[in-house]
Amino acid sequence: MKFGPTRTTVGNTAIAGPYPAMQQPIIDYHRDDEGHWVAELACGHNQHVRHQPPWTEQPWVITEAGRRSRLGLLLECVKCDRDEPRDNALPQKPLPQ
Repeated sequence: MKFGPTRTTVGNTAIAGPYPAMQQPIIDYHRDDEGHWVAELACGHNQHVRHQPPWTEQPWVITEAGRRSRLGLLLECVKCDRDEPRDNALPQKPLPQ
């Protein structure tokens, strides 16, 4: 079984790992070129998070408070499972001792 990073931070909170490769916590968000929200995962991959009823119901994506409330949420990362290169560098924030 492949594993992601052993520790990362979300805001000021350290999240211990390791996580099974497909389960990675959300550490931040950004918008893509079309304005869609993208979750940045602790493994260095990105994943779109959309609220597009009736296909995808994720109303928390719409507001800043909603997105902030999902920091640390584990998402399945198929890019990890496929051993794809990272979309982003791994977080370099120091971890609290």
